[in-house]
Amino acid sequence: MYKKLAKLVMYRDEKGDSILYELAKIIQEYDSKVKGKDETISLIYQEIHKLLDTATSFAFDKNLWRDYLAFYLIMNENPFTLTCERAGASDGSVNLFARSDMKIFKELAEYDFSKLEAELGIDCFSVITDYRSISKREQVFNRSVSKYVRRISDGIAAAKDENEIFDILTDFYKKHGVGMFGLNKAFRVKRNDEGKLIFTPIKNSDEASLDKLVGYELQKNKLRDNTEAFVNGRKANNCLLYGDRGTGKSTSIKAIINEYYDSGLRMIEIFKHQLGELAAVISEVKNRNYRFIIYMDDLSFEDFETEYKYLKAVIEGGLEEKPDNVLIYATSNRRHLIKETWNDQNDYDMDKHHSDTMQEKLSLVDRFGVTINYSKPNQKEFFEIVRVLASRYPDLKIEEKELLAEANKWEMMHGGLSGRTAQQFIDYMVGTAMHKAE
Repeated sequence: MYKKLAKLVMYRDEKGDSILYELAKIIQEYDSKVKGKDETISLIYQEIHKLLDTATSFAFDKNLWRDYLAFYLIMNENPFTLTCERAGASDGSVNLFARSDMKIFKELAEYDFSKLEAELGIDCFSVITDYRSISKREQVFNRSVSKYVRRISDGIAAAKDENEIFDILTDFYKKHGVGMFGLNKAFRVKRNDEGKLIFTPIKNSDEASLDKLVGYELQKNKLRDNTEAFVNGRKANNCLLYGDRGTGKSTSIKAIINEYYDSGLRMIEIFKHQLGELAAVISEVKNRNYRFIIYMDDLSFEDFETEYKYLKAVIEGGLEEKPDNVLIYATSNRRHLIKETWNDQNDYDMDKHHSDTMQEKLSLVDRFGVTINYSKPNQKEFFEIVRVLASRYPDLKIEEKELLAEANKWEMMHGGLSGRTAQQFIDYMVGTAMHKAE
């Protein structure tokens, strides 16, 4: 196995710290008598543990070894895979190296561990290549990655040779991309101990849908129109959703990424204290073949906070132009984002530069080309939201008159009229009904 990996060109693991390379190293050291039997068994079990952990995260099944190789192939960002992501497969000498690598992976997928197992007296490889996974709730694994791994794994098993694997993988890279950005919808960012910017996938993002958000049709259509223009490569604007709490602003943004993920849309969540990282984040994604929304939830600034200047510079006005594949979407309870003080509103304020101060604060909102207002519903609209939400639960047996009366009591005691309050009320009613049924 180690000799096979030494011949890889495009898919080589330079660090050599993957499960694949670690296992190959362990087997090679055992064969060359560098490691003894007991130490080899212990080291193999360490890698099997890692493999099982990965299998749980991405719902591998049946042949965990082949699934892992498929996962390795679709996560490996190298010049070949990144080119395929942007332009698909094209003629070139690099294809010779790629096909050679894929022949090696075909051989690895069919690798016979039986001789090694017999010598060491273990059966772990037999178990992972004929594995029955425990049924999992979808919340505990990455659904989007899981389905792609399954497709590539089955494709490798059915392929006659490296040429068929080449076609399967290059088609996949072109349609879905490669690596973390290709396989996940949403991300957060942080700096590691070495100061490098790291993108962390949000494995199980909210499965929100605009169609499930009751009301706000004008707002949803405006958001859809802007996002569709963006993913289709047309001119689009940065977007600010503002208004009362609990009205569906954040839900709308989460629904957008679910609706347009298959069209190449990705989302990166940035918190207010990370605004200084905006330029670095954009620099990392500007050359990828995706459309990125940088999302800031519940954005607002106190009068003394100055982080908003980072945001202003990135959106418009910095020396480096914002790339066409990046937009800023934000939600806020404040229309102007920056808290106004009494002095801001006092015409008799002694600050001679009062006008300049106000203009600086207002200019942040001006940089969002699309602003969408989500105001709280009136009682009639609130009751309609309750009716629609209740209709999604056929087992909730209650007369409409009683339902609305209970909803009225609930909203007076739990935050007032809003879509969030309506959903919380229905959740309570459904939960109570299920408890009584038990």
